[in-house]
Amino acid sequence: MNLILLLLLVALEVFSIVSHYEGSLLDTFFKERYVIEYGLLFYFFIRLSFLMRRIYSIYFNPAILFVGSFALIALAGTFLLMLPAATTHGINFTDALFTATSATAVTGLIVLDTAKDFTPFGQTIIMVLFQIGGLGMLTFTSFFAYFFKSGASFKESLYMKDILGQGNLNSIMQVAMSIVLFSLVLEAAGALFIYSSLQGIDSFKDRGFFAVFHAISAYCNAGFSLSSAGLFEESLRYNYYMQWVVMALIVFGGLGYNIASNFIQYVKQFIYNLFNRNRKKFISRVITLNTKIVIYTTLILIVAGTAFFLFSEQNTFLSEHKTVFGKFTTAMFSSVTSRTAGFNTVDMRNFTVPGILFMIFLMWIGASPASTGGGIKTTTFAIATMNIFSIARDKSNIEIGTRRIAKESVLRAFAIMSISLASIGLGILLLLIFNPEFTLLEIAFEVFSAFSTVGLSLGITSELSDPSKYVVVFLMFFGRIGLINLMIGILKNVNTKEYTYPKENILIN
Repeated sequence: MNLILLLLLVALEVFSIVSHYEGSLLDTFFKERYVIEYGLLFYFFIRLSFLMRRIYSIYFNPAILFVGSFALIALAGTFLLMLPAATTHGINFTDALFTATSATAVTGLIVLDTAKDFTPFGQTIIMVLFQIGGLGMLTFTSFFAYFFKSGASFKESLYMKDILGQGNLNSIMQVAMSIVLFSLVLEAAGALFIYSSLQGIDSFKDRGFFAVFHAISAYCNAGFSLSSAGLFEESLRYNYYMQWVVMALIVFGGLGYNIASNFIQYVKQFIYNLFNRNRKKFISRVITLNTKIVIYTTLILIVAGTAFFLFSEQNTFLSEHKTVFGKFTTAMFSSVTSRTAGFNTVDMRNFTVPGILFMIFLMWIGASPASTGGGIKTTTFAIATMNIFSIARDKSNIEIGTRRIAKESVLRAFAIMSISLASIGLGILLLLIFNPEFTLLEIAFEVFSAFSTVGLSLGITSELSDPSKYVVVFLMFFGRIGLINLMIGILKNVNTKEYTYPKENILIN
C-alpha cells in the first residue's frame, strides 16, 4: 500500500515539474483534478486486482475465473463511464455497458464518439479497459500480486499455467511479469514513433495523449481512436509513416508474447552462434511448431489480403492514393486491421462487395492464440485446413515435417469453428429481427466484427436498437473469452475416469 502511495506522489511530482516547463499542460490534461482522478482510477484497478486474487483462494476453476475476470472488469468500466466526469453530455447504462464491453473485449465498436462524447478522464478509462482487456485481467492480477504481495501462491500459478500456455510452474509469475513489461515497452516505443509522425497536431497535450492512446489501442488490437473519423481523417489517411507503426503494433499484439519470446530466443542463439563458431548451439528445434504455424499463417493471410484488396479496390478507395507506395500501404493496412484490429484508413462503405466478403473471412480467422486479438485464431484455421488435406490423402494424423498434430488440438479446432459459426448465425438472425431496416450484408459484417472483436463497421453501430446492442454486447464478450472456455468451465468433469466404449463409424458423405 505504501508503494502505491509512493507511486502516486512521484506521479504528482513529475506532473508538477512538467507543467512548470509547459504551462498549457496544467490547464488541460494535467490539471490537479485530473491527476487526482487518474490516481484514484489507478488505485481502483489495483484494489480490483486484489479482489480477483481473493477469489483465487476460495474458488478453483480457471476457465470460470478467466470468464469472470472479463465480466467483472466490463461491469466496473460500465459504472466508471457513467460518472459525470467521464462524459461531456452524460451516458445511459446501455451505451456505457456497450462501450465498456467493447473496450474490455478489445473490439472497438462504438455507439458514441470517443473523441467528442468522452472527457480526457473518460477516454483514459476506455484506454485502461482495453489495456487490461488486451493482456487479461488475470495477467495484471498476477503482475500486481507479485509486486505488492511478495509473490504468488501455488494455486495462482496453477490458474495462470493454463491461461498463459506455460508448462513450468516455477516460471509462471515471471512470464506474467514479462508479458506486461514487454507490452508496455512496445507500446511506449510505438507511442514515440506515432508522436513523431503527428506533424499536423501542434500542441503537446494533443499529440502526447493521442500517441499513447493509439499505441495501446493498436497493440491491444482494440481499434479505438481519438479521431471522430478514425484514421480516415484527412490529416491521418495519408500519414503512411504512422500507418506502418500502427501495423507493426497490431501484428506484434496479434502474434502474442509467446511467439515473440520464442522468436527472440531463436535470434539470440543465432547471434551467439555467429560470434562463437567453435561453441555453436543446436538451434534447429528452438522455434516451436506452434510458432512456425502462427508466423506462416499470419504472413500468408497478410499477403493474401493485401493482394486481394490491391486487385478488388483499384477503382474504389485506392484511386485517391496517387503513389504506388500509398496504394500498397492502404491495401496492406486494410489486410492487417481486418484481423481484429479495427482501425480504418478508408471509408468502409466504399469497399466492393467482394472486398467486404473477403474482409469478413479475415475477421473470422482473427489473430493468434494467447494474443490480444480475437477470431477463431490462426492456428485453428491452419489445423482445419491441413486436416482437409490429411483426410484427402487418407492419413490418420496431420503431419508437419517430423511432427504430428495432437488429436486433441484437431478436435478443439473444429469445436471452436462450429461454435463460432453457430453464434454468428444466431447473432445475424436476432439483429435482422430487431433491426430489419438494415441489409443482410450490413448485419453480417457487424456480427462477424463483434464476435471476432474487430471493431470495423459499415456505419450501423450507433443506429442499432437497444435489443440489438445487447446482442452485440454478448457477441463481443463471448467472442473475446471464447465460448469453448465457458463451456469447459461449466461442463468439465474433473473426476472423469479413463474409459472407452466400442467404436462405430458414422456415415458422413
